[in-house]
Amino acid sequence: MKGKPKNLPVGNSDFKDIIESGSLYIDKTEIILRLIETCKYYFLSRPRRFGKSLLISTLYHIFRGDKELFKGLYIYDSDFKWEEHPIIRLDFNGVLSESKKIFEENLIELLRRKAKDEDLEAEGNNIKSLFIDLIKKLYDKYGGKGVVFLIDEYDKPIIDHLGRGKKELETAEENRQLLKDFYGTLKEGEIVSKTRFVFITGVTKFSKVSIFSELNNLTDLTMLYDYNELLGITEEEIDKYLTPHIEYYCKDKGKDCEELREELRNYYNGYRFSEKETKVYNPFSLFSALENRVIKNYWFESGTPTYLINLIKEQKIYLPKYESFEATESVFSTYELSRLSVLPLMFQTGYLTIKDYNERVRLYELGFPNKEVKVSFNENLYYELSELREDTKFKRVGLGFEEGDVNKAIEITKSIYSEIPYTLMRKDRINEDYFHTIFYLIITASGVNVRTEVLNYRGRIDMLIETKGRYYIIEFKCNQSAQKAIQQIKEKRYYEPCLNKGKEIVLIGINFSTEKKNIEEYLTEKI
Repeated sequence: MKGKPKNLPVGNSDFKDIIESGSLYIDKTEIILRLIETCKYYFLSRPRRFGKSLLISTLYHIFRGDKELFKGLYIYDSDFKWEEHPIIRLDFNGVLSESKKIFEENLIELLRRKAKDEDLEAEGNNIKSLFIDLIKKLYDKYGGKGVVFLIDEYDKPIIDHLGRGKKELETAEENRQLLKDFYGTLKEGEIVSKTRFVFITGVTKFSKVSIFSELNNLTDLTMLYDYNELLGITEEEIDKYLTPHIEYYCKDKGKDCEELREELRNYYNGYRFSEKETKVYNPFSLFSALENRVIKNYWFESGTPTYLINLIKEQKIYLPKYESFEATESVFSTYELSRLSVLPLMFQTGYLTIKDYNERVRLYELGFPNKEVKVSFNENLYYELSELREDTKFKRVGLGFEEGDVNKAIEITKSIYSEIPYTLMRKDRINEDYFHTIFYLIITASGVNVRTEVLNYRGRIDMLIETKGRYYIIEFKCNQSAQKAIQQIKEKRYYEPCLNKGKEIVLIGINFSTEKKNIEEYLTEKI
């Protein structure tokens, strides 16, 4: 077996360290150069662990004029003018923000530390005056070269306080106002003339009215066609850079390379951020899988946004609809902190992505990007919404369907419903959507291939499960009858898309009872 290929920079966002250590760097400098030469004020929203910090680090070394670090990369042989610029680089991951006072003090300290690193002394009575003084002195020190502003995780002082009650929401609002004034400094007339480049990144895309009303000249790259692949890894980049790693994985584990590619594709590919059809892989998960030679849920384990989970619980979101649904462009921005919508947050945080786009009517189809996100996200929500935090029985439900044992799968599901705490199953709190949601979470968390609200020309199929040998067409009823559910499947011919595909077709009718707080009856029938 050939020697191990280049180390993959799992979790490493320092461009210089990646290059000097001989780790693999996937060359994005062609698109970065286009970005630099096109405009000078930018904003980009992307999910966590998607390469935002590495992009900031790459820009930092470009504007420091560190040309030799880029030897062998596209920008090295371009006509780019390499020269050192003054840089203000702020990473809000490291700024405390428990209160407006603490946040303000830490931001001031950050600016003073930057001044000290440059052998300067910034003066001012508040953040704005201190910031302006630092910019002016940096501009003068570097002989009139424009200042570069690189701001990473701009929204962390806000999102750290969401979904945690009224008091925390007030802190988020106070921090938002402080950031609004801070970013507004970059639009001051005397600062604009001293600016070379501004790049701001974060997870959430709050509306410009909310955060950047003063800095309203930002070019938002988040959903622009030409920058769809700025972050993430394309199939072509896998072919170019990661073939040795895939071959090494296959030889080490005795796997077929094409089968491995398909597994990696199902687990980690699928992110699409614009009208452009090209999809990208999550770099953190892909690198982790190739480096460890194990396919599992890496990205979700690295952190879960508590505020998103809490919002889903508070707003009693009907989760099955997020399998696949249509939306207009207006859903992609998060607006007021006090009226946050789950849908744009799920897109921005990477739990939903663009599956398709109808240009004629400007309509987007959204859904989970891949198996990693779908399974791990729904498993987490299953524990949250059922409060059965140590339960593993849902895994056996999936096995029941895979083995063709519907009775086993349904009986285990019934036992799960019976264990959900009474406080969650009170008559005044449960409805049909709750039963459906828990059933959906059990199935998706088990890892089997499931789709919900599947549209055909006669209506919508409640649930379609596909295993290696079978299709299961499921219709739910509440306080009615399983027979009525089966009858509806047959009358509307929900099974037609599954005909002539070499798999057994099983119809399942399930009736929930709000009185019994469980599945009251179920029927199966084969086509």
